[in-house]
Amino acid sequence: MSSSFSIRFLTPPSISHHNKTWLLSAATPSIAPVSTQVDASRLEPRVEEKDGYWILKEEHRGGINPQEKVKIQKEPMKLFMEGGIHDLANMSLEEIESSKLTKDDIDVRLKWLGLFHRRKHQYGRFMMRLKLPNGVTTSAQTRYLASVIRKYGKDGCADVTTRQNWQIRGVTLPDVPEILKGLAEVGLTSLQSGMDNVRNPVGNPLAGIDPDEIVDTRPYTNLLSQFITANSLGNPTITNLPRKWNVCVIGSHDLFEHPHINDLAYMPAKNKEGRFGFNLLVGGFFSPKRCAEAVPLDAWVSADDVIPLCKAVLETYRDLGTRGNRQKTRMMWLIDELGIEVFRSEVEKRMPTKKLERASKEELVQKQWERRDILGVHPQKQEGLCYVGIHIPVGRIQADEMDELARLADEYGTGELRLTVEQNIIIPNVENSKLDALLNEPLLKQKFLPEPSILMKTLVACTGNQFCGQAIIETKARALKVTEEVDRYVAVTKPVRMHWTGCPNTCGQVQVADIGFMGCMARDENGKPTEGVDIFLGGRIGSDSHLAEVYKKSVPCKDLVPIVADILVKYFGGVPRNREEGDD
Repeated sequence: MSSSFSIRFLTPPSISHHNKTWLLSAATPSIAPVSTQVDASRLEPRVEEKDGYWILKEEHRGGINPQEKVKIQKEPMKLFMEGGIHDLANMSLEEIESSKLTKDDIDVRLKWLGLFHRRKHQYGRFMMRLKLPNGVTTSAQTRYLASVIRKYGKDGCADVTTRQNWQIRGVTLPDVPEILKGLAEVGLTSLQSGMDNVRNPVGNPLAGIDPDEIVDTRPYTNLLSQFITANSLGNPTITNLPRKWNVCVIGSHDLFEHPHINDLAYMPAKNKEGRFGFNLLVGGFFSPKRCAEAVPLDAWVSADDVIPLCKAVLETYRDLGTRGNRQKTRMMWLIDELGIEVFRSEVEKRMPTKKLERASKEELVQKQWERRDILGVHPQKQEGLCYVGIHIPVGRIQADEMDELARLADEYGTGELRLTVEQNIIIPNVENSKLDALLNEPLLKQKFLPEPSILMKTLVACTGNQFCGQAIIETKARALKVTEEVDRYVAVTKPVRMHWTGCPNTCGQVQVADIGFMGCMARDENGKPTEGVDIFLGGRIGSDSHLAEVYKKSVPCKDLVPIVADILVKYFGGVPRNREEGDD
């Protein structure tokens, strides 16, 4: 199977400047070694192609982690590309559990199909993660997903994720072949969305409708997704990475896309000839043992080379990344080992032209830019149209609510919905004449509010231990309850981004929050174990990005409200509310 790939993409026809001063975006604070001495043998690829799939060479199999052994024992992509999922779906759970091979299929290899067995809390049921480039979805897709989860009753629900994506819950294995078929019929796929694969390509949630956008990110994120999955047919050239890998394309000055926490971020810039393209950041990631901000690759690519560059970076990581301790296999560890210049040269030699321009000095992201609120009603660049950002409390949504959102998108917009990394949803292309009627719809008056309280606006929470076996604490309901209670005690005038994550894997991205809560076990006043959190403080997003640091460790969850209220008053300009005598 050839790994060659070529694509032509035209430079965007226009870039909005609005007579503003364009400043060089701030460099990220992480520093990778510029140059190190690397033995030539270290730059020999550690993987090889065999029967259409990429496998780890025999001489590099010493000291590898258990997940790598699972991949070697049986190629995960065969479950999709060679129809293995049909055989698996026809087996009983008892049959599956009787063999390590099939047990590893449902617990590990099915993640290549976007299926995560909830062995600990929902034995026999799966979470299914989709691919939804740029967070753009249709009413038809939303209705189909609603129809899938509805049949599972109380076990079925959906979540908006922190990568502009859908996850649906309650799926049972016998239904999977039919669900995969249904996804394809509405233009969706769940392929390559878990484990050692490229995750959902993130872009500007206001792409194409934002009066201040730099570039429409949708064509790029769509191309990336098409390349990554080979148009949903499966792309085994990049499915055996050492670890997961995140990518985003920046189209806004607001940096809604969070470039500093992605393995590859495309930052809009013009080269010295005035040609539009992207400077590149690499290596950003979160993990239990280490969090690192992306660093400049000192490279610029034209719009035509977005895909070849992505392919070159992925092949560098696939070929050279280590596969031992899973806590040290993300791409930044490889960058640290090689030094940024050697890593860059390895990417360069995998480019079709064997060349990479150095980074442009004319970045188009304006550094001095106040991040906008995208909840509520806002005018689009298209005259007579607006978009409405609505708050989905901690991203959780039920089947009937999805159907209702699909109806609203059809009736008031153009049948489109946008998902955001803050776990909220945008209804674009609403005619101004229809706005009042939309805002008076019961769903937007009672639950999915366009103007929630300030503290609720940017509240984010991971799945928590209701469904996730790795989570130490319950997150979603608790995040809502704590925020509601704190809101009764303290008033704030500006959004304070509060993120909850159930464990150190930090799916809730506490390190980018103003205030972050990471689940842990703590001890109460009697010394008994109880659910608690480590509190993080000071995360920043935007051009002056900064990762949060631990403020207070092992705080019992039941003690959080006064502590959070105090933090808001001390650090975020919060004002204690006057409370009526006799209030609780």
